[in-house]
Amino acid sequence: MSNATVTATATTAELDPAPIPSSWILAGTPVARNRKLVKSHDRTTDTVVWECTEGRFNWHYAEDETLVVIYGEAFITNERGEERRLGAGDMCFFPAGSSATWRVTDTIRKVAVLRQTMPRPLVFGLRVWNKLLRMAGLARRSPWAPIVLLCPTGM
Repeated sequence: MSNATVTATATTAELDPAPIPSSWILAGTPVARNRKLVKSHDRTTDTVVWECTEGRFNWHYAEDETLVVIYGEAFITNERGEERRLGAGDMCFFPAGSSATWRVTDTIRKVAVLRQTMPRPLVFGLRVWNKLLRMAGLARRSPWAPIVLLCPTGM
């Protein structure tokens, strides 16, 4: 397992085409691009940079997504019809299984952390395992995430 620190500049990262499914597009001709920056060692979490030009589209989240907007602007309408503006520095969380309508008014770039959800019994089992390792003195707590050892969900 590599312990190397990964660094990237989200504002200038070169991106690859990542087309939005045509059936999701509601207005305009949004062009999306992205680049995976890193995948976690346990392969449950990706960090990506994503950019999209103006347009309106639905987005369906298969994984939990936490994002921070680097630049640009979009208006997000959730499943209850509530609209929120996202701009530079704003953070947003979309749980797996949710959907939202994006209205991008100015090319937007974000950094997103995508995490695969785990079944609750597995999460519980990992929590117990981690606690046993700590009790036996076989696990070291991280100063950055004192609760997370082997549990990639952080619960």
